[in-house]
Amino acid sequence: MSGSVLSCGILVVVDEADELLLCHATGTSRWDIPKGRREPGETEIETAIRETFEETGLRFAPGLLLELGRLRYRPGKDLHLFAARSERFDPARCSCSTRFRNARGRLVPEMDGYAWVSFDDVPRRCAKNMTTLLMRSLSLRDVSARLREAGSRIDGRAGS
Repeated sequence: MSGSVLSCGILVVVDEADELLLCHATGTSRWDIPKGRREPGETEIETAIRETFEETGLRFAPGLLLELGRLRYRPGKDLHLFAARSERFDPARCSCSTRFRNARGRLVPEMDGYAWVSFDDVPRRCAKNMTTLLMRSLSLRDVSARLREAGSRIDGRAGS
């Protein structure tokens, strides 16, 4: 795994409802978790917090995150993930500050939609590799149980 590209992210979970916050990747049919590549000098947790803030507007304190570790995502790419509990909030309050130029040359947000998705519906929203990671490698229900045991909680306010 050491030669792989590393992205870091946070699984935002409403554990009492078994729901995961997913972001819609602009210009595609896929939904994803907030994640991205590490910048020089950043730790995994710093990257996960920054990427989640850039892609959702949610800001997390490091002490409220449960480290899930480094996992094989797909050939040549690993994910270092963390998890956080959240109150359910209107996902329309999320916003993405990172932009890219689409095929027409327009600057568009990297993520253009947000939804709370039941754990059972993740396979219908996410690509195969992400589904395998979330449902088999990790088990979202196990992550949710670990979060309850850890007692970590965020306030769930987008952009706070």
